[in-house]
Order: sequence, then structure tokens, then C-alpha cells
Amino acid sequence: MTLKLDWLQEELHFKNAPDSPPIELHGSKHGVTSPTQALAYSVMGCMAMDIVHMLQKGRHPLESLSVTFEGQRAEHPPRRYTAIHLHFDLTGDIPDDAVTRAIALSHEKYCSVSNSLQPDIDFKTTFTIVRPQEGSRAE
Repeated sequence: MTLKLDWLQEELHFKNAPDSPPIELHGSKHGVTSPTQALAYSVMGCMAMDIVHMLQKGRHPLESLSVTFEGQRAEHPPRRYTAIHLHFDLTGDIPDDAVTRAIALSHEKYCSVSNSLQPDIDFKTTFTIVRPQEGSRAE
């Protein structure tokens, strides 16, 4: 894979090259994604895509999925993530063990983004399932 970012010659503002997928990054400008936020979105997206794929492959009636990221960073440079917590909210009549297994497989085997992070990061996942027909929640 080859991607390219071009510096826009203003502060720390970068944008993808015209022949690359659209992305814009900025070091500190409000409303533009920072590189550390992009990494967080990448972890969330990678694992969420794995989980949706596995649940659909298992023929589980997944109606929706959203994921929330909470991260803590070191106080001193290189200010890397030291802890990450992903919480998945799912809707559908899905067994808890199917979700637990999909999350574990994604994090431990399939998600190339989470597996590219340093192994000493405190990486935690949780989930909530809303089962519409029952109106109940599992955690």
C-alpha cells in the first residue's frame, strides 16, 4: 500500500494527495482530525468492521453497531497511548458469547491496526447489547 500526504504550507496542516483516499490532518486545528485521533478512528474502524463481518458470517441478526474510544496518553513525549478502552454498542438478538468471541478474535488475531500498537498498552473492551424485541440490555 502506498499513500501520500502533502503539507499545505500552513502550520501543521496536511491533506491527502489527489490520488489517495480523502483525509485531512492537523496538529491542533479545531474541526480537523489530528494524527492521534486518526489512529483512534483506525482502531475503532478496524475492530468494528471485523466484528460486523464475524457476526454477519455467523448469521446473527445485527441491526446496528457503534463504538466509542477512550484513550489515555503519556504525559511526556512521545505522548503515545498508554491505555485504550473501546466500548461497543450493538443492537440485535445476538448471544453475548458471539460478541465476546468476535471482539477477542478481532483484537488478538485479525485487526491489523490494534496488532500494530505496542503490546504494553492497557487495551480494554466492553460491550452492551440492546435486544429490541425484549427491550432488554446485556452488558
